[in-house]
Amino acid sequence: MSPPVKLRILWVKAGGLLPMDVGGRIRSYQTLRQLAKRHTVTVCTFYPAQQPDPHEEGLRRDGLTPELIPLPIPTGRTLGEALRFLRLMTSPLPYSIVKYYTPAVRQRVRELLTRPWDLIVCDFLVPGGLMPWRGAVPVVLFTHNFETEIWERQRRLATNPLLRWIYGEEARKTARVEKEYAALADLVLTVSPRDTEAFQRLVPAAKVVTIPTGVDTEYFAPRADITPGPADLVFTGSMDWMPNQDAVTWAAGEILPRLWKEFPELKFWVVGRRPSPAIQALGQADPRIRITGSVEDIRPYLHQATLYVVPMRSGSGTRLKIFEAMAAGKAIVSTPVGAEGLPVTDGENICLAADADAMAIAIRRLLGAPAERDRLGRNARCLVEHHYGWEAVGAFFEQQLLAACAAHRPRPAPPEC
Repeated sequence: MSPPVKLRILWVKAGGLLPMDVGGRIRSYQTLRQLAKRHTVTVCTFYPAQQPDPHEEGLRRDGLTPELIPLPIPTGRTLGEALRFLRLMTSPLPYSIVKYYTPAVRQRVRELLTRPWDLIVCDFLVPGGLMPWRGAVPVVLFTHNFETEIWERQRRLATNPLLRWIYGEEARKTARVEKEYAALADLVLTVSPRDTEAFQRLVPAAKVVTIPTGVDTEYFAPRADITPGPADLVFTGSMDWMPNQDAVTWAAGEILPRLWKEFPELKFWVVGRRPSPAIQALGQADPRIRITGSVEDIRPYLHQATLYVVPMRSGSGTRLKIFEAMAAGKAIVSTPVGAEGLPVTDGENICLAADADAMAIAIRRLLGAPAERDRLGRNARCLVEHHYGWEAVGAFFEQQLLAACAAHRPRPAPPEC
């Protein structure tokens, strides 16, 4: 039996990888850790500058070679971000992509592409405009969402006419590049069967493969020594992502008031980085809504939860937050959108509820049924423990990269006009 091929991989990602405080970073970094065990992996990432910056030390510690491009660009809904949007809004590329294409990023990526690689991974859509799609090296597009759907859902939910127009423009531009990059890629990797179906409507079905979602089952193992609160709902996630912001706002406005009639002391914990002023205002208006901001470790909040809730109405891909709560052995109440793409079964290892009334009814029922909460939590833990560790996910990812290398045939560049 011949030894496995050792690849020279260039992995390109916008937004950074550390800290692992959002789902995309977690999925990418855990996959990179697995690949670095058997391959030479260089990680090029461009991201808003941060101090202190954990990337150099962290990536090298895990056997990865960093090529870092910290950028002086604003984050969040600030005046600087608004001015940047106005300046770039005429670009044919979505703002969420073109905002990263500074001269420094273009030059550095161009230099990296002159080195000898066996394979390039374009992580998310953002680096797509920098990729050598028709070159001698296979390029794999790793998608964590069907991005067009995210913008379309946000457009439908928006009540502000200006925001509705902005989201519509992002959806229109994203749809074009999503189709273009998927068609040019040697292989498109998705994170859910639902996203796979969406991409298969754009490109031949054979070039789209679903990568299972993973979770560190040991890190998130249940803690028998921590007693959950009497009525604590917990939701985790990056609070600078629009679908998470909408989830919290909807819960505060439509779900919690229905529950407080019967459980006046019920607390709703919102755990995640960069809560917007609107999210912070919810906590200031009612002390039962606890907005934590960034935390070093979300596990204590998971372990203290009576129920883990996912009141999401938009987004795409899969929610790693649900697998983390399942690994922690928590009973979960989610909307169907929140649990999209995950191998869960309503009533067996999760409780699904489609609207505010149904969410409130399900939460109310489980708050009064500790045995049922325990059953759901045990089943959830059993599912992820036996089937969804990162080592297995990484091995499957590696198989797809090797197959892409074996199947690649260089395509000629289009003729110049």
